[in-house]
Amino acid sequence: MGGTRMGSAGRIGVAAATALAPAAWGTTYLVTTELLPDGRPMLLAAMRALPAGLLLLLLGRKLPHGKWWGRAAILGMLNIGFFFPLIFVGAYHLPGGVAATIGAIQPLLVIGFSAMILGARPTRRAVIAGLVGVAGVALLVLKGNAKLDGIGIAAMLTAIVIMALGTVLTRKWGKPEGVTMLDLTAWQLAAGGLFLAPLALVTEGAPPAFTADNWIGFAYLGLFGTAVAYVLFFRGIDRLGAGPVSFLSLVNPAVATIGGIVVLDQTLTVWQVLGLLLALGAMLAGQAPAKSRTAVVAEGGQPAAEPAAAESERRGAVAAGR
Repeated sequence: MGGTRMGSAGRIGVAAATALAPAAWGTTYLVTTELLPDGRPMLLAAMRALPAGLLLLLLGRKLPHGKWWGRAAILGMLNIGFFFPLIFVGAYHLPGGVAATIGAIQPLLVIGFSAMILGARPTRRAVIAGLVGVAGVALLVLKGNAKLDGIGIAAMLTAIVIMALGTVLTRKWGKPEGVTMLDLTAWQLAAGGLFLAPLALVTEGAPPAFTADNWIGFAYLGLFGTAVAYVLFFRGIDRLGAGPVSFLSLVNPAVATIGGIVVLDQTLTVWQVLGLLLALGAMLAGQAPAKSRTAVVAEGGQPAAEPAAAESERRGAVAAGR
């Protein structure tokens, strides 16, 4: 799984690179509403996943083997195939602030799944940081007149639970020896995309003629918001742990809000500034590695010979986490 021990400078570097993923995802709502066809969640999900997955497969030129066919399929469905369309359904049915606030519970869900699956002890600091993160995001993006929609709420909650589970399983299984994060990302995107493409045709019919703006939006989401972002995201899980990476997701609503200010000429209130500070503070507090009750076990089943500090770094999935 995560191969080498890192010092604080190394963790900061990996965390900064990983944060580029939720930063890119923070632009998804704006790109979807401004550049992509309306009312086609399955189409958008398939167009986001499959081309990116095939491109990465061409670059990596590796296929799964043995048990990794099943693992790649499971992770591909959790992280991509189920997650993408549910997120687009949520975006169509909910105001961005409500969707972002629901999404902010992901670190808390990762803490819970990590305790059950990885044996990582949830710390008081992590739980408090998770609650503060939700409060900060709510202050940042939630409006008093926001309309709630049952379908949208159900879709977003399901998406966040599924993604949290996928994040923890990604940490648990790591990657096969000799396989890069590009390969692992390619398998998941391809698996999810191959599920979504025929489903989009069955449920939504043939795609419409795409405009120039549509192609620009798909290219941006496919290349930067998906291919590059997910390679960085899965690399972060492998190196930092599921917990710390999931707290980096709080960058997402911050970027989305800043994007609204820059592109849509919106302004920040005092409460939004406070929410931004709380969210960023929770994100930083969530970067401490958690302590695990289980030993690090290598792919072949042999315990890894590492000091306790390195074990905590690699398996401590929860002192804070997407």
